[in-house]
Amino acid sequence: MMDILHRVGIKASLNEVYKALGTREGLAAWWTDNTQGESKVGGMLQFRFSAGGSEIGSFEMKVLELHPAEGVLWQVVNGPPEWVGTKISFELKQDGEYCIVLFKHLGWKEPVEFMHHCSTKWAIFLMSLKSLLETGKGAPSPNDVKIDNWN
Repeated sequence: MMDILHRVGIKASLNEVYKALGTREGLAAWWTDNTQGESKVGGMLQFRFSAGGSEIGSFEMKVLELHPAEGVLWQVVNGPPEWVGTKISFELKQDGEYCIVLFKHLGWKEPVEFMHHCSTKWAIFLMSLKSLLETGKGAPSPNDVKIDNWN
């Protein structure tokens, strides 16, 4: 199994970062503005991505864990075949004035080219999260940085 790992420091409190990761409204402000569902343990979240007015992808996550000021864990139940069954984790810890986000997209079966693309996009969206919390403005889909024909 292969994993995507990222670490980003955000000048914000653990609670502020958790709110952006653990609520539908928070997620819509940095990942994709088309976020639906319930962010509660056992709940389902749907994320739809678009470019040029057309949907280019969607994911459905089951919320496995929500720990205020500590982290969030999801399991992908629907989406691209490479994602189904993988888990997405956001672990939070304080380091001085920074909240450190340890991001993990766990359980890829093999390091296919799509995994490379997703690793870069996760980094872009984590920077959107950082921007949201530090400046008040994120860059969720469809306003994210496009990196290739896959977007």
